[in-house]
Amino acid sequence: MDKKALSLPILIAMVVGNMIGAGIFVLPASLASFGTISIFSWILTSCGALLLALTFAHLNRRYSKTGGPYVYTKQAFGNLSGFIVAFIYWFSQSGSVAGIAVASIGYLGYVFPSLNANAPYFNPNNSLIAELAMVWGFTLINIVGIHFAGVVQLLLTIIKMTPLFAVILFGATSMHWINLTHFTTSATQSPFMALTSAAAITFWAFVGLEAATVPAENTRGPHDITIATIVGTLISAIVYIASTVVLMGMIPVHQLMASQFPFAEAGAMLFGPFGALFIAIFACVSGMTALNVSIFLQGQIMFSAARDRIFPAWFSKLSKHDVPTRAILLSSIISTLLLTLTVRPTLLQQFDFIILATALLSLIVYLVSACAEIKFSIQQDGKLKRTLTQSSTLIALIAACYSILMIVSMNIITIKIGVAVILACVPIYYFFVQRYMRTE
Repeated sequence: MDKKALSLPILIAMVVGNMIGAGIFVLPASLASFGTISIFSWILTSCGALLLALTFAHLNRRYSKTGGPYVYTKQAFGNLSGFIVAFIYWFSQSGSVAGIAVASIGYLGYVFPSLNANAPYFNPNNSLIAELAMVWGFTLINIVGIHFAGVVQLLLTIIKMTPLFAVILFGATSMHWINLTHFTTSATQSPFMALTSAAAITFWAFVGLEAATVPAENTRGPHDITIATIVGTLISAIVYIASTVVLMGMIPVHQLMASQFPFAEAGAMLFGPFGALFIAIFACVSGMTALNVSIFLQGQIMFSAARDRIFPAWFSKLSKHDVPTRAILLSSIISTLLLTLTVRPTLLQQFDFIILATALLSLIVYLVSACAEIKFSIQQDGKLKRTLTQSSTLIALIAACYSILMIVSMNIITIKIGVAVILACVPIYYFFVQRYMRTE
């Protein structure tokens, strides 16, 4: 593989582009149902995400191989754990692809009324066709080559940040502070429950913080990966918090709750109808950047696991452009099925369902990765007491606790889905993977 395929700017664009997708353009509406306490949820998830970013950066310095979380888990806990993490990471990326496509096309409803879920003549099948067209368009871009996909990612990330910064800078002068006084919106839900429930949703926006570690062998080394992971997470956190504060200050909470296009509405308030149209289009472009990275990561994780015979070796075959084409194609087929099976009457219903399931699976991966770092530290030092005083171990320990907190804050249906996916991995591994490995 070409180790110079992904430079530092491209890696940062991957991390930022993967986290700041179309979701940020939709999330303010989802969070408005909890009140302005959700701003503190952003702060909570930002701190947790930064701890996870530092943990992944340290893990990459230990094992700088393509595969990221899968590699760390396999090294720490063995093949079965490695298979489970590889499978749920791959599946969570498929969910991310589906969620991003839903949010991206949902915003085009502002431009094309036939895609507007609030319009009386809306047909979910029209949105589904547009979502699938986006998924398969970026599947083809990733098949062309890693460097080409990376350059596309960098350009789209630069373009998409324009409307976000415009709304933050100009919107800050148009805020009505009384709008921020609706701390909670439910009389039956305690502030703590509102905080943790909102945090479960906001965490989805940080899924992908480990993106730079996955293609490790196609980068210039651990130094670039560390910088990209930490800087990308910090940039994303600042944009998330600032944009949410501005939008909640500009738009009354009850109006925001019913909005399918919160950023477009803010754009209309600031710049008129043209501004709203401009932001709606760029929201779709923003989704494209995240979609591009998620499709890329799907192929990389499958390739890494297949190379180790944890997944079928058929998926480790590379094209002449060093692309795991078979892995990418299968992943996009899975995303297609998810989009088809989760069609909902409204954008937010489908979006919320997908992002919660995806966030839970990602949290499980992050929890196991943090535990892997703790184990490596203990093995390296040999003494538990001295190990627990090291900064890297403390960071990993807090990151693990944070992951557990986010997991238990999920609703019971989402947790059941996560448990079912994990349990399904065990028989697959013992009846198919082990048998396959013995015959090789």
